[in-house]
Amino acid sequence: MSFADRVVAWQKVRGRNDLPWQNTRDPYRVWLSEIMLQQTQVVTVKAYFTRFLERFADVQSLAGASLDEVLGLWSGLGYYSRARNLHQCAKVVVQKHGGKFPRDAQTLSTLPGIGRSTASAISSLCFGERVAILDANVKRVVTRTQGFDADLAVSSHEKLLWELATELLPVIGTSARDMARYTQGMMDLGATVCVPKRPRCAVCPVSADCAAHRDQDPERYPVRSRKLKRSSQRIFLLLAQNPDGDVWLSRRPAPGVWAGLYCPPLFDSDEAMCTALTAAQRALLVPSEAFKHVLSHKDLHLHPRLLGVSKDDDFGDQGRWVSATEWPGLGLPAPIRRLLESRAL
Repeated sequence: MSFADRVVAWQKVRGRNDLPWQNTRDPYRVWLSEIMLQQTQVVTVKAYFTRFLERFADVQSLAGASLDEVLGLWSGLGYYSRARNLHQCAKVVVQKHGGKFPRDAQTLSTLPGIGRSTASAISSLCFGERVAILDANVKRVVTRTQGFDADLAVSSHEKLLWELATELLPVIGTSARDMARYTQGMMDLGATVCVPKRPRCAVCPVSADCAAHRDQDPERYPVRSRKLKRSSQRIFLLLAQNPDGDVWLSRRPAPGVWAGLYCPPLFDSDEAMCTALTAAQRALLVPSEAFKHVLSHKDLHLHPRLLGVSKDDDFGDQGRWVSATEWPGLGLPAPIRRLLESRAL
C-alpha cells in the first residue's frame, strides 16, 4: 500500500470521526471549525463551535450580524483577528460569491483570513480537491516520515515541504470521499499519534517507512531555528462603576493589545492613570490584586484599580457606560470578562 492508502485505511478505523464538524461536506461548518482550530485545542473549540452554529446557522446569518455580536460570541477563544476576519470573510462570500463558498483552494485562499492550508482543507474535505494541507500537525507528520530536516524558518524550505506534501497525496483520480479521508487522516495522525512529545510510533500506520522512527529521533522534527521571542507588558486597568452598576468601557483601537475588543481604560502606569483622573477620583481609587494573563507571545501583568463614581463622570476615550445586562454580550478579553464576572467592583 502507498503512504496515502495507509493513511486512508487508518482514518476509517482509528481516526477521529465523531467531532461536531465532521461527517459533513458543508463548507460553512468546515470553514468555521478550521478557523477556530487555528492555535486552539479541540476541547476548547467544541463549545464555541456549537454556540456559533446556534446563533449563526449559515454564512448569510453571520454576514448579517454586527461585529460586536461576533466578538461577543468569540470572547475567550483568543486570537481575535480570527473573529474579525471570519466576519469579513462571511460578508465577502455573500456579496461576491452569492453566499456559496468557492470550490477550489486557489480561490478560497483569496478570502479574508483563509491561508493556503485552510483553503486546501476546505476544498479537499468538502469538494474532494486533490491538494495538500500543512497545518502544524501535518508538518510534523510530513517532516518526520520523510526525514525533512531543512530549517522551516527559511521560506524556500517551507516551499519545498509543500512540494513534498503534494507528492504524498493520493493518486490522481482518487474519489472525493477518500481524498477527504486522507486529509482528515493526516490531521488526525498529527493530533493523536504523531504528537510533539513522545509520539505513539507503535500505533502509527506509516511508522515502517518513517525516517524519524527509523533513526529513533522523532522529536527533532520539524526543524525551525527562529523561535518566537516572548515579551511582557504591565497594564493598569481603571475599573469604574457607577451607582447603577454600569461599567465604563470603550473599544480598543487597532493595532495593539485586544484591538477591536471592549475594555476599561488602560494605562502604562499608576502615575499615568492618576494624571487622567481628578483629585476627587484619585482619592476613591482602590487597588485590587494584580495577576498575569498569558498570550501566545506576551505575558500581560494586569493591575486593576477599582473606582466608584457618579453617573455624570466621563472618562473620555470615546467610551460609555455599559449596563450589567449589556456587557456580557460584547467582545471582551478573557481577563476583563473574568474581572467583571467576579463582581469585584
